[in-house]
Amino acid sequence: MKVLVLGSGVIGVTTAWYLAKAGNEVTVVDRLDTPATETSYANAGMLSFDYSTPWGAPGVPVKAVKWMMQDISPLYFNVRDFDARTIGWMMKMLAQCTPQAFDVNKERMLRVARYSAECFRELNSELTLDYDVRMKGTLEVFRSQKELDGAAHDVAILQRCNVPHEMVDVETCIRHEPALANVKEKIVGGLYLPGDGTGDCYKFTKGLAEECKKLGVRFMMETEIQSIETSKGKVTSLKTTAGELKADKYVVALGSYAPHLLGKIGIDLPIYPLKGYSLTMPILDESKAPVSTVMDQKYKVAVTRFDDRIRVGGIAEIANFNKELNPKRRGAIEFSVKDLFPGAGDVDGAEFWTGLRPMTPDSVPILGETRYDNLILNSGHGTLGWTMSLGTSKYVADIVNGRKPDISPEGLSVARYH
Repeated sequence: MKVLVLGSGVIGVTTAWYLAKAGNEVTVVDRLDTPATETSYANAGMLSFDYSTPWGAPGVPVKAVKWMMQDISPLYFNVRDFDARTIGWMMKMLAQCTPQAFDVNKERMLRVARYSAECFRELNSELTLDYDVRMKGTLEVFRSQKELDGAAHDVAILQRCNVPHEMVDVETCIRHEPALANVKEKIVGGLYLPGDGTGDCYKFTKGLAEECKKLGVRFMMETEIQSIETSKGKVTSLKTTAGELKADKYVVALGSYAPHLLGKIGIDLPIYPLKGYSLTMPILDESKAPVSTVMDQKYKVAVTRFDDRIRVGGIAEIANFNKELNPKRRGAIEFSVKDLFPGAGDVDGAEFWTGLRPMTPDSVPILGETRYDNLILNSGHGTLGWTMSLGTSKYVADIVNGRKPDISPEGLSVARYH
């Protein structure tokens, strides 16, 4: 089959990989000049196969009010950029902040993320890609007993889903992350997830794109998709700045921009561009740096280790498609790395970046069939696009090729919103 993949971020490139491996003729279309230069460029770097949890959780509405009054906060609202769609999406997300919804959404996320972990293991055994990969787990650190006690519900779900984990005391935290010995008075314990890892999503995606080309995948860059043309329940073509493009099947992997295009053909996707920030800095002192990922639970900031760099990522800013680099947000994510790993990296010389995470109200990606029988979705991964990339792309490639996916489709399609 001829398949057009719309989007060249980590989701689009991994989709192209699996489709090409299955023998399809694949073309990737993107308005940018090279793959992985938008949301996939400088995300937090966490491979959170076991640390996959919904943003909408019990207690979040009350916490959000408190966060609005803090200088350093995991959540910010840029009200001047709000529109009706912003308000509607926020209401849908608030509806997911119940214990029942949280449990359902967490199970769905773990199902996809843990499947993706299997896919990463398979790919790493097949290809030698240089992307600073480390499989040394995630350590979530708690700064107060109240935070530690609050993890009980999350831990119960981990137990129910048979996810390896360990609640650890301060000394055990230090065994996993020796540099925390310098600040041990600031933490009271942690949650350790040994199945997680770290890696540079940009390096991975660029490397895999080159492997895709070896399989015959064509990349049409600097090509803007203007519209999707349909007739009699099928997509007939794409209108682009490079002319009309036709294929047998079409896969949408456009992240936050998917609703813009699909809304024109009657597919309403509740995907919102949740803005995040990161800092990437060279390591100054190895002994003071993290070994893998340390998640600062209080501020929802991840401090992640690459080979010779540290990546600090976090913040959820509700600001629509505003991509301005707000210097106040830099201070908010700088705090965690300075506070937990003082002297580890060159904070002043760090690269400051922002990206738009394609977030659904329930934090679960939207995968599979649509009302058009040759149009398939691979969108809405939120903060976990890097983590879920291989799993969702293999799942979608199986659907494109008429195969039964390896995991249950329950709750993953756009149908759950209609």
